[in-house]
Amino acid sequence: MTSTGIRLHAPAPGWAVDADVVVVGSGVAGLTAALRCEAAGLRTVVVTKARLDDGSTRWAQGGIAAALGEGDTPAQHLDDTLVAGAGLCDEEAVRILVTEGPDAVRRLIETGAHFDESTEGGLALTREGGHHRRRIAHAGGDATGAEISRALVEAVRARGLRTVENALVLDLLTDAEGRTAGVTLHVMGEGQHDGVGAVHAPAVVLATGGMGQVFSATTNPSVSTGDGVALALRAGAEVSDLEFVQFHPTVLFLGPGAEGQQPLVSEAVRGEGAHLVDADGVRFMEGQHELAELAPRDIVAKGILRRMLERDAEHMYLDARHFGADMWESRFPTILAACRTHGIDPVTEPIPVAPAAHYASGGVRTDAAGRTTVPGLYACGEVACTGVHGANRLASNSLLEGLVYAERIAADIAASHADGGLHTRVPAPLPHPAHPAHPLLPPESRLAIQRIMTEGAGVLRSADSLDRAAERLHDLHTEAREALRDHGKTSEPGVDTWEATNLMCVARVLVAAASRREETRGCHWREDHPDRDDTAWGRHVVVRLNPDRSLAVHTTDTPEFPPTVRASRPTQRPQEQ
Repeated sequence: MTSTGIRLHAPAPGWAVDADVVVVGSGVAGLTAALRCEAAGLRTVVVTKARLDDGSTRWAQGGIAAALGEGDTPAQHLDDTLVAGAGLCDEEAVRILVTEGPDAVRRLIETGAHFDESTEGGLALTREGGHHRRRIAHAGGDATGAEISRALVEAVRARGLRTVENALVLDLLTDAEGRTAGVTLHVMGEGQHDGVGAVHAPAVVLATGGMGQVFSATTNPSVSTGDGVALALRAGAEVSDLEFVQFHPTVLFLGPGAEGQQPLVSEAVRGEGAHLVDADGVRFMEGQHELAELAPRDIVAKGILRRMLERDAEHMYLDARHFGADMWESRFPTILAACRTHGIDPVTEPIPVAPAAHYASGGVRTDAAGRTTVPGLYACGEVACTGVHGANRLASNSLLEGLVYAERIAADIAASHADGGLHTRVPAPLPHPAHPAHPLLPPESRLAIQRIMTEGAGVLRSADSLDRAAERLHDLHTEAREALRDHGKTSEPGVDTWEATNLMCVARVLVAAASRREETRGCHWREDHPDRDDTAWGRHVVVRLNPDRSLAVHTTDTPEFPPTVRASRPTQRPQEQ
């Protein structure tokens, strides 16, 4: 693949730093990749949109899944993952995840992460939806992500890695042959650097997290605006399975007009025995699946929505009053505090819950070493589509995926460096900043995009709703394009306009992919095609961006790349220094 030539309108870089690898993002995937690259002797720079510990990892409550318990095996973990993925997982990618996962978690513990222990002294493991075994390691009761983030941030600072915080990545730099040469970015506020600059590096690792802010209500932080997926598309990379957006079944219901980041009520609460009930106290998930409330998330989300439609209700309830105050305070202190902040006491009353956008199972298409279809560009974590999640992510597999595939990326980059293949690239000239080829969207477009996507491409979709969404998105983009064409005007470059433009990019691709998949599978629910169709749709929807900004959409039976892209040297893990 080569660059589309499309870039965000931005000032020319006013400063630059050189590195062997730049990691964009500071969650479990990004910081793990950075630590492993640094340990291999690579000059590594971490760029993150907020502070080092402000990414999505910090918000993860439930835990990290791995076959660490007595009697559990990677094979059992693989089976549960494949079932949840509804026929679209890359089985080899899952096999890598579950076999390398336990040791990766042990290395995370060696890095300094402290997980809760049982009374016998081993790891305290719990269950979540779709798991037939207790294999979820957690920390601080329901503060697993915060603990993992703490440990990795401390390790990064102890190792003295160069970091650029409060920096929004803009575009990929490439050389004259289309190979990765670094990134442009904008640093917000005062600091060592300010304004638009560049990090020159022959390897770029995208670990930018998700795109939950494309919907009105989400569990994602405000920084999750799909920047990595949009950058990759502009660079010519392919994305896959973007229609599979997981809506978490149990998000604290704050009212019909609630927008932005919503408080999550972890699946681990159900794993410990909480029940989903309607206003009459009826457990409506019983009889819908053998695991009832612990069915895979897509099944539970659909079960809740069906009951809401049947009862003309705005939400359902999660009842865990039988836990008692002591268990709530020791096992789920974060959730307890969030509920009480909003006037709900789960010790004495059921918690009102409804589904909200939570996790993108698809993303930038990668191979088993984390490489994208653009030479030198890697992706891991939620921004990537490794093939692990298929049509629906199994609970608590995301932290593990970020961990395992970050290590594989670092191993591939280190091996390339050892072979002499990691050469400094000279970036091709950037277009003149005063003449944007494409307009930026105004900041107010963000809210409009979120409402369009929630109404037309949310949990329930149809050809009509998706067509309306596509038309309304097209109108927003046309208004900006006509203003540029007729009056030479575009919104001023800035964080708000860049984010709105990125959201438009990922929204268009998501709608196109959801329109193409005419079936119901995993977390993609088409009202007009209510059945799963393995004959026609046991395949992946792949999208790339054309130079004229149109979308090229095709389907493939296999998630594998062509051999020239897929082939990789044997994976080796950099040794800790």
